[in-house]
Amino acid sequence: MPSNDKQAITTTLFDEWKTIEDLLAQLDEDSWNAPTALPEWTVHDVVAHLVGTESFLAGVQPPPTEVDVKALAHVHNDIAALNESWVIALRGLTGAEMLARFREITTLRRETLTAMPQEEWDAESFSPLGKVPYGRFMRLRVFDCWMHELDIRDAVGIAGNEGGPRGEMAFLDIYEALGYVVGKRGKAPEGARIALELTGPLQRTLNISVDGRARVVDSFDADPTTIVRLDSGLLTRLAGGRTTAAAHSASIELEGDTEVGQRIVDNLAFVF
Repeated sequence: MPSNDKQAITTTLFDEWKTIEDLLAQLDEDSWNAPTALPEWTVHDVVAHLVGTESFLAGVQPPPTEVDVKALAHVHNDIAALNESWVIALRGLTGAEMLARFREITTLRRETLTAMPQEEWDAESFSPLGKVPYGRFMRLRVFDCWMHELDIRDAVGIAGNEGGPRGEMAFLDIYEALGYVVGKRGKAPEGARIALELTGPLQRTLNISVDGRARVVDSFDADPTTIVRLDSGLLTRLAGGRTTAAAHSASIELEGDTEVGQRIVDNLAFVF
């Protein structure tokens, strides 16, 4: 799939929004207040963030709040401050009211994106990735919304399908970060060949070679120096900083140079 394919990205994003909507419709008020793996955020707060992000993209500023969000310990940058402003501003709403707000803003965004001309979709835009085509930003929205769907599911104990088109498109953001994660954060040495064998809904083997820099390759010209084997769902949560490898050591298998493998799984988080 071309990385900026409007039809593919919007179809997947709209499906993700509908999946989240259907999930939220199952929740009682206690479930909305369940804590998530994100610091200080409940399910309600996660949805407020989603509503806030799409509202901001629709040109709506967050309601004023007296809280100095930049002074909060878990707020580390301007984007996080904007997110927190929406979270705090919407905390007084009930779960039913939050669901209505989510439906309202995603309906508006669906109409806007569907009508958007191709030249606007392809035009460069500011995003958390820096300056990229607007369509690439919307693919990042698939990843962000999918990750937050998993946050909600984990918090309330309602399982869902983590594979399929939504999971596949969201996983592209993890795939594209693997060189940085393995080379910079995991400090895999020159000449290392890391085979990341994923089981579960996004089953695949990803090969990362370190030759000057770490990058994903189709295959190696020799045996891997390190094999890391784990479930794709666990990899996703590690990459998202939702948990640690130490908390799931029995679910991670390492072969070959296990010191390198351990360093990699201990440093998979790139979403903060």
